[in-house]
Amino acid sequence: MANKNILLVLVVLLIFFSSVIIVFADELVVYSARNPTLIEIPLNDFFNQTGINIRLASGDIENLLDKLIKDEENSPADVLITVDAGSLWKATQADLFQPITSDILTKNIPGHLRDPNNNWFGLSKRARVIVYSPQRVSHSLLSTYAALAQPEWKNRLCLRTSETVYNQSLVAMMIAKHGTEETEKIIKGWVQNLGHEPYNKDTDVINAIIEGQCDVGIVNHYYLGRMLRSNPDIPVNLFWPNQGESEDGVHVDISGAGVLKYAKNKEIAITFLNWLSSKKAQNLFANKNMEYPVNPNVKPYSLLQIWGNFKENTDHISQSGKNRDKAIELMHRTNYK
Repeated sequence: MANKNILLVLVVLLIFFSSVIIVFADELVVYSARNPTLIEIPLNDFFNQTGINIRLASGDIENLLDKLIKDEENSPADVLITVDAGSLWKATQADLFQPITSDILTKNIPGHLRDPNNNWFGLSKRARVIVYSPQRVSHSLLSTYAALAQPEWKNRLCLRTSETVYNQSLVAMMIAKHGTEETEKIIKGWVQNLGHEPYNKDTDVINAIIEGQCDVGIVNHYYLGRMLRSNPDIPVNLFWPNQGESEDGVHVDISGAGVLKYAKNKEIAITFLNWLSSKKAQNLFANKNMEYPVNPNVKPYSLLQIWGNFKENTDHISQSGKNRDKAIELMHRTNYK
Protein backbone atom coordinates (compact mmCIF):
# COMPACT_ATOMS: atom_id res chain seq x y z
CA MET A 1 0.00 0.00 0.00
CA ALA A 2 1.08 3.53 -0.70
CA ASN A 3 0.68 4.62 2.91
CA LYS A 4 2.05 2.17 5.45
CA ASN A 5 0.25 4.00 8.27
CA ILE A 6 -3.09 2.99 6.84
CA LEU A 7 -4.49 -0.04 8.60
CA LEU A 8 -7.11 -0.27 5.88
CA VAL A 9 -7.75 -3.56 4.18
CA LEU A 10 -7.23 -7.00 5.58
CA VAL A 11 -7.74 -9.24 2.56
CA VAL A 12 -9.21 -12.54 3.61
CA LEU A 13 -9.48 -14.99 0.70
CA LEU A 14 -12.88 -16.53 0.98
CA ILE A 15 -12.16 -20.12 1.68
CA PHE A 16 -13.35 -19.08 5.14
CA PHE A 17 -10.79 -20.77 7.33
CA SER A 18 -12.44 -19.24 10.37
CA SER A 19 -16.14 -18.87 11.04
CA VAL A 20 -15.60 -16.10 13.57
CA ILE A 21 -14.61 -12.54 12.70
CA ILE A 22 -14.53 -9.99 15.50
CA VAL A 23 -16.25 -6.83 14.28
CA PHE A 24 -15.65 -3.40 15.79
CA ALA A 25 -18.11 -0.52 15.75
CA ASP A 26 -15.87 1.76 13.69
CA GLU A 27 -15.06 -0.67 10.91
CA LEU A 28 -16.80 -2.16 7.91
CA VAL A 29 -16.70 -5.76 6.69
CA VAL A 30 -17.02 -6.00 2.91
CA TYR A 31 -17.51 -9.22 0.97
CA SER A 32 -16.41 -8.69 -2.63
CA ALA A 33 -16.34 -10.73 -5.84
CA ARG A 34 -14.30 -7.96 -7.45
CA ASN A 35 -10.58 -8.54 -7.93
CA PRO A 36 -8.86 -7.10 -4.81
CA THR A 37 -6.36 -5.18 -6.97
CA LEU A 38 -9.27 -3.27 -8.53
CA ILE A 39 -10.79 -2.19 -5.25
CA GLU A 40 -7.92 -1.58 -2.85
CA ILE A 41 -7.29 1.99 -4.04
CA PRO A 42 -10.85 3.28 -3.41
CA LEU A 43 -10.99 1.42 -0.09
CA ASN A 44 -7.70 2.96 0.90
CA ASP A 45 -9.00 6.42 0.03
CA PHE A 46 -12.20 5.83 2.00
CA PHE A 47 -10.07 5.09 5.06
CA ASN A 48 -8.10 8.31 4.48
CA GLN A 49 -11.32 10.31 4.21
CA THR A 50 -13.18 8.80 7.15
CA GLY A 51 -10.76 6.90 9.39
CA ILE A 52 -13.04 3.87 9.10
CA ASN A 53 -11.20 0.57 8.73
CA ILE A 54 -12.41 -1.90 6.14
CA ARG A 55 -11.95 -5.63 6.25
CA LEU A 56 -12.21 -7.02 2.74
CA ALA A 57 -13.08 -10.67 2.14
CA SER A 58 -12.60 -11.48 -1.55
CA GLY A 59 -13.79 -14.58 -3.32
CA ASP A 60 -15.91 -16.24 -5.98
CA ILE A 61 -19.46 -14.90 -5.97
CA GLU A 62 -21.07 -18.31 -5.54
CA ASN A 63 -18.92 -18.98 -2.47
CA LEU A 64 -19.79 -15.57 -1.09
CA LEU A 65 -23.51 -16.08 -1.57
CA ASP A 66 -23.41 -19.57 -0.08
CA LYS A 67 -21.54 -18.25 2.94
CA LEU A 68 -24.02 -15.41 3.48
CA ILE A 69 -27.01 -17.75 3.19
CA LYS A 70 -25.46 -20.25 5.58
CA ASP A 71 -24.40 -17.71 8.22
CA GLU A 72 -27.60 -15.64 8.21
CA GLU A 73 -27.63 -13.30 11.25
CA ASN A 74 -24.22 -14.62 12.34
CA SER A 75 -22.53 -13.17 9.27
CA PRO A 76 -20.03 -10.38 10.03
CA ALA A 77 -20.50 -8.84 6.57
CA ASP A 78 -22.00 -5.38 6.10
CA VAL A 79 -21.71 -4.93 2.33
CA LEU A 80 -21.63 -7.25 -0.69
CA ILE A 81 -19.93 -6.12 -3.92
CA THR A 82 -20.49 -8.09 -7.14
CA VAL A 83 -19.15 -7.82 -10.68
CA ASP A 84 -22.45 -8.33 -12.48
CA ALA A 85 -26.11 -7.42 -12.14
CA GLY A 86 -27.25 -11.03 -12.28
CA SER A 87 -25.51 -11.74 -8.98
CA LEU A 88 -27.14 -8.70 -7.39
CA TRP A 89 -30.51 -10.01 -8.52
CA LYS A 90 -29.68 -13.48 -7.18
CA ALA A 91 -28.68 -12.03 -3.80
CA THR A 92 -31.96 -10.11 -3.71
CA GLN A 93 -33.93 -13.28 -4.42
CA ALA A 94 -32.11 -14.93 -1.52
CA ASP A 95 -33.19 -12.04 0.74
CA LEU A 96 -29.59 -11.10 1.54
CA PHE A 97 -29.96 -7.32 1.19
CA GLN A 98 -31.93 -4.74 3.10
CA PRO A 99 -33.47 -1.67 1.42
CA ILE A 100 -31.84 1.60 2.34
CA THR A 101 -32.85 5.23 2.00
CA SER A 102 -30.27 7.54 0.45
CA ASP A 103 -31.00 10.70 -1.51
CA ILE A 104 -27.35 10.72 -2.56
CA LEU A 105 -27.53 7.30 -4.22
CA THR A 106 -30.88 8.12 -5.83
CA LYS A 107 -29.38 11.30 -7.27
CA ASN A 108 -26.06 9.82 -8.41
CA ILE A 109 -27.17 6.50 -9.89
CA PRO A 110 -29.68 6.23 -12.77
CA GLY A 111 -32.86 4.28 -12.05
CA HIS A 112 -32.15 1.39 -14.44
CA LEU A 113 -28.84 0.73 -12.65
CA ARG A 114 -30.24 0.40 -9.14
CA ASP A 115 -32.79 -1.88 -7.55
CA PRO A 116 -36.35 -0.47 -7.64
CA ASN A 117 -36.60 -1.16 -3.90
CA ASN A 118 -33.12 0.25 -3.16
CA ASN A 119 -31.63 -3.12 -2.22
CA TRP A 120 -28.56 -2.61 -4.43
CA PHE A 121 -26.84 0.04 -6.54
CA GLY A 122 -24.58 0.01 -9.59
CA LEU A 123 -21.05 1.31 -9.09
CA SER A 124 -19.39 1.00 -12.52
CA LYS A 125 -20.43 -0.01 -16.04
CA ARG A 126 -18.90 -2.30 -18.65
CA ALA A 127 -20.25 -2.08 -22.20
CA ARG A 128 -20.58 -5.21 -24.37
CA VAL A 129 -19.38 -3.93 -27.75
CA ILE A 130 -18.56 -5.11 -31.25
CA VAL A 131 -14.88 -5.11 -32.20
CA TYR A 132 -13.66 -5.53 -35.75
CA SER A 133 -10.74 -5.41 -38.15
CA PRO A 134 -10.79 -2.06 -40.00
CA GLN A 135 -8.67 -3.69 -42.70
CA ARG A 136 -11.33 -6.29 -43.54
CA VAL A 137 -14.58 -4.73 -42.37
CA SER A 138 -16.16 -1.42 -43.30
CA HIS A 139 -17.62 0.47 -40.37
CA SER A 140 -20.76 1.02 -42.44
CA LEU A 141 -21.52 -2.72 -42.53
CA LEU A 142 -21.95 -2.94 -38.77
CA SER A 143 -25.19 -2.19 -36.95
CA THR A 144 -26.55 -4.47 -34.18
CA TYR A 145 -25.74 -7.58 -32.17
CA ALA A 146 -28.55 -9.36 -34.02
CA ALA A 147 -27.15 -8.43 -37.44
CA LEU A 148 -24.07 -10.55 -36.74
CA ALA A 149 -26.36 -13.56 -37.30
CA GLN A 150 -26.76 -12.63 -40.98
CA PRO A 151 -25.14 -14.88 -43.67
CA GLU A 152 -22.64 -12.18 -44.67
CA TRP A 153 -20.72 -12.92 -41.46
CA LYS A 154 -20.34 -16.65 -42.18
CA ASN A 155 -16.98 -17.87 -40.80
CA ARG A 156 -16.12 -14.29 -39.78
CA LEU A 157 -17.44 -14.09 -36.20
CA CYS A 158 -15.57 -14.86 -32.99
CA LEU A 159 -17.16 -15.09 -29.55
CA ARG A 160 -16.22 -15.87 -26.01
CA THR A 161 -17.71 -19.03 -24.53
CA SER A 162 -21.34 -19.08 -23.40
CA GLU A 163 -20.07 -19.93 -19.92
CA THR A 164 -19.04 -16.34 -19.26
CA VAL A 165 -21.50 -14.24 -17.29
CA TYR A 166 -21.00 -11.37 -19.75
CA ASN A 167 -22.53 -13.28 -22.67
CA GLN A 168 -25.21 -14.79 -20.46
CA SER A 169 -26.18 -11.28 -19.39
CA LEU A 170 -26.25 -10.03 -22.98
CA VAL A 171 -28.47 -12.90 -24.13
CA ALA A 172 -30.71 -12.45 -21.10
CA MET A 173 -31.27 -8.80 -22.01
CA MET A 174 -31.89 -9.79 -25.65
CA ILE A 175 -34.63 -12.13 -24.42
CA ALA A 176 -36.20 -9.20 -22.57
CA LYS A 177 -36.12 -7.17 -25.79
CA HIS A 178 -36.85 -9.71 -28.54
CA GLY A 179 -38.49 -12.61 -26.73
CA THR A 180 -37.14 -16.15 -26.48
CA GLU A 181 -38.05 -17.31 -29.99
CA GLU A 182 -36.46 -14.41 -31.84
CA THR A 183 -33.37 -14.43 -29.60
CA GLU A 184 -32.90 -18.13 -30.27
CA LYS A 185 -32.85 -17.45 -34.01
CA ILE A 186 -30.18 -14.81 -33.47
CA ILE A 187 -27.97 -17.05 -31.35
CA LYS A 188 -28.31 -19.88 -33.89
CA GLY A 189 -27.09 -17.44 -36.53
CA TRP A 190 -24.12 -16.52 -34.36
CA VAL A 191 -23.16 -20.15 -33.95
CA GLN A 192 -23.46 -20.80 -37.69
CA ASN A 193 -21.23 -17.80 -38.41
CA LEU A 194 -18.39 -18.71 -36.04
CA GLY A 195 -14.97 -18.77 -37.63
CA HIS A 196 -13.50 -20.58 -34.61
CA GLU A 197 -14.67 -22.44 -31.52
CA PRO A 198 -15.66 -20.00 -28.73
CA TYR A 199 -12.73 -18.63 -26.76
CA ASN A 200 -12.21 -18.61 -23.00
CA LYS A 201 -11.37 -14.90 -22.77
CA ASP A 202 -12.38 -11.64 -24.40
CA THR A 203 -8.72 -10.91 -25.08
CA ASP A 204 -8.57 -14.16 -27.07
CA VAL A 205 -11.37 -12.84 -29.28
CA ILE A 206 -9.44 -9.63 -29.93
CA ASN A 207 -6.24 -11.52 -30.66
CA ALA A 208 -8.12 -13.79 -33.07
CA ILE A 209 -9.19 -10.70 -35.03
CA ILE A 210 -5.61 -9.42 -35.05
CA GLU A 211 -4.40 -12.80 -36.34
CA GLY A 212 -7.06 -12.98 -39.06
CA GLN A 213 -8.98 -15.94 -37.63
CA CYS A 214 -12.15 -13.82 -37.76
CA ASP A 215 -13.20 -10.30 -38.64
CA VAL A 216 -15.67 -9.31 -35.90
CA GLY A 217 -16.35 -10.21 -32.28
CA ILE A 218 -18.21 -9.19 -29.13
CA VAL A 219 -16.25 -8.21 -26.00
CA ASN A 220 -16.36 -5.94 -22.98
CA HIS A 221 -14.99 -2.55 -23.98
CA TYR A 222 -12.22 -2.43 -21.38
CA TYR A 223 -10.41 -5.48 -22.74
CA LEU A 224 -9.73 -3.56 -25.94
CA GLY A 225 -8.99 -0.44 -23.90
CA ARG A 226 -6.28 -2.18 -21.89
CA MET A 227 -4.64 -3.55 -25.03
CA LEU A 228 -4.71 -0.14 -26.70
CA ARG A 229 -3.23 1.45 -23.60
CA SER A 230 -0.24 -0.88 -23.99
CA ASN A 231 -0.12 -0.71 -27.79
CA PRO A 232 -2.09 2.07 -29.55
CA ASP A 233 -1.35 0.49 -32.95
CA ILE A 234 -3.43 -2.66 -32.43
CA PRO A 235 -5.44 -3.10 -35.68
CA VAL A 236 -8.82 -3.53 -33.99
CA ASN A 237 -11.56 -0.90 -33.74
CA LEU A 238 -14.59 -0.56 -31.47
CA PHE A 239 -18.16 -0.20 -32.74
CA TRP A 240 -21.13 0.85 -30.62
CA PRO A 241 -24.00 -1.49 -31.60
CA ASN A 242 -27.75 -0.87 -31.51
CA GLN A 243 -27.51 2.90 -31.89
CA GLY A 244 -30.38 3.44 -34.34
CA GLU A 245 -33.53 5.33 -33.34
CA SER A 246 -35.52 2.09 -33.09
CA GLU A 247 -32.74 0.21 -31.30
CA ASP A 248 -32.35 -0.23 -27.55
CA GLY A 249 -28.68 0.78 -27.25
CA VAL A 250 -25.48 -0.90 -26.10
CA HIS A 251 -25.83 -3.60 -23.48
CA VAL A 252 -24.13 -2.62 -20.22
CA ASP A 253 -23.54 -4.70 -17.13
CA ILE A 254 -22.48 -3.36 -13.76
CA SER A 255 -20.37 -3.90 -10.74
CA GLY A 256 -22.62 -3.06 -7.83
CA ALA A 257 -23.21 -3.36 -4.11
CA GLY A 258 -25.85 -3.53 -1.42
CA VAL A 259 -26.10 -3.32 2.36
CA LEU A 260 -26.60 -6.80 3.77
CA LYS A 261 -29.67 -7.77 5.76
CA TYR A 262 -27.76 -8.52 8.96
CA ALA A 263 -25.21 -5.70 8.66
CA LYS A 264 -23.82 -4.78 12.08
CA ASN A 265 -22.80 -1.32 10.86
CA LYS A 266 -25.67 -0.25 8.60
CA GLU A 267 -25.08 3.51 8.81
CA ILE A 268 -21.38 3.15 8.02
CA ALA A 269 -22.31 0.87 5.12
CA ILE A 270 -24.66 3.51 3.73
CA THR A 271 -21.94 6.14 4.13
CA PHE A 272 -19.60 3.85 2.19
CA LEU A 273 -22.03 3.39 -0.72
CA ASN A 274 -22.78 7.11 -0.79
CA TRP A 275 -19.07 7.79 -1.06
CA LEU A 276 -18.61 5.20 -3.82
CA SER A 277 -21.15 7.10 -5.92
CA SER A 278 -19.26 10.40 -5.52
CA LYS A 279 -17.14 11.95 -8.25
CA LYS A 280 -13.76 11.11 -6.75
CA ALA A 281 -14.67 7.57 -5.76
CA GLN A 282 -16.31 6.86 -9.11
CA ASN A 283 -13.03 7.61 -10.85
CA LEU A 284 -11.05 5.54 -8.37
CA PHE A 285 -13.45 2.60 -8.66
CA ALA A 286 -13.84 2.64 -12.44
CA ASN A 287 -10.54 3.87 -13.86
CA LYS A 288 -8.27 1.03 -12.73
CA ASN A 289 -10.26 -1.40 -14.88
CA MET A 290 -11.15 1.20 -17.54
CA GLU A 291 -14.85 0.90 -16.77
CA TYR A 292 -17.46 3.64 -17.12
CA PRO A 293 -18.74 5.51 -14.06
CA VAL A 294 -22.43 4.98 -13.32
CA ASN A 295 -22.73 8.57 -12.09
CA PRO A 296 -23.64 10.50 -15.28
CA ASN A 297 -21.92 13.62 -13.95
CA VAL A 298 -18.52 11.92 -13.86
CA LYS A 299 -16.36 11.82 -17.00
CA PRO A 300 -14.87 8.45 -17.95
CA TYR A 301 -11.19 7.58 -18.23
CA SER A 302 -9.41 9.70 -20.88
CA LEU A 303 -8.87 6.86 -23.38
CA LEU A 304 -12.56 5.95 -23.20
CA GLN A 305 -13.50 9.52 -24.08
CA ILE A 306 -11.77 9.05 -27.45
CA TRP A 307 -14.50 6.52 -28.36
CA GLY A 308 -17.15 9.18 -27.84
CA ASN A 309 -20.59 8.93 -26.32
CA PHE A 310 -23.02 6.08 -26.93
CA LYS A 311 -26.64 5.24 -26.31
CA GLU A 312 -26.96 2.51 -23.70
CA ASN A 313 -29.80 0.11 -23.08
CA THR A 314 -31.88 1.62 -20.29
CA ASP A 315 -34.14 -1.39 -19.77
CA HIS A 316 -33.76 -2.29 -16.13
CA ILE A 317 -30.55 -4.22 -15.61
CA SER A 318 -32.27 -6.69 -13.27
CA GLN A 319 -33.63 -8.38 -16.42
CA SER A 320 -30.20 -9.91 -16.86
CA GLY A 321 -30.75 -11.82 -13.63
CA LYS A 322 -34.40 -12.67 -14.17
CA ASN A 323 -33.68 -14.13 -17.61
CA ARG A 324 -30.28 -15.70 -16.85
CA ASP A 325 -31.54 -19.29 -16.61
CA LYS A 326 -33.54 -18.87 -19.83
CA ALA A 327 -30.45 -17.49 -21.54
CA ILE A 328 -28.27 -20.41 -20.46
CA GLU A 329 -30.87 -22.95 -21.59
CA LEU A 330 -31.24 -21.15 -24.93
CA MET A 331 -27.49 -21.12 -25.55
CA HIS A 332 -27.30 -24.85 -24.81
CA ARG A 333 -30.14 -25.55 -27.23
CA THR A 334 -28.38 -23.68 -30.01
CA ASN A 335 -25.09 -25.52 -29.39
CA TYR A 336 -23.39 -22.30 -28.34
CA LYS A 337 -20.57 -23.81 -26.31
